[in-house]
Amino acid sequence: MAQQFVKAQIKGDKVVVFMKPTCPYCITAKDVLSKYKFKPGHLEFIDICGRSDMDSIQDCFVEITGARTVPRVFIGEKCIGGGSDVAALAKSGKLEGMLQSIGALQ
Repeated sequence: MAQQFVKAQIKGDKVVVFMKPTCPYCITAKDVLSKYKFKPGHLEFIDICGRSDMDSIQDCFVEITGARTVPRVFIGEKCIGGGSDVAALAKSGKLEGMLQSIGALQ
């Protein structure tokens, strides 16, 4: 079920961030992404904290991305990593190109 949930969420041309609201790396990812002008519906934050299947979702992340930690940031169906990775991609200028490549920006 968790794997179906994750795969359904990341389908399509949007950015999806699986997160926990108190996690500092999740906050970093959210802050970095909030600086871009997304088309409506192309940026989604999914709080997995408190979900009954939270552990299963994180186990699924290991299978899909190789890591269990949050945030797990997906651009389209490709995981680009966590908070530090998003910040580094933004700093290098690569993040904007990745967002444009899926048509997520206004």
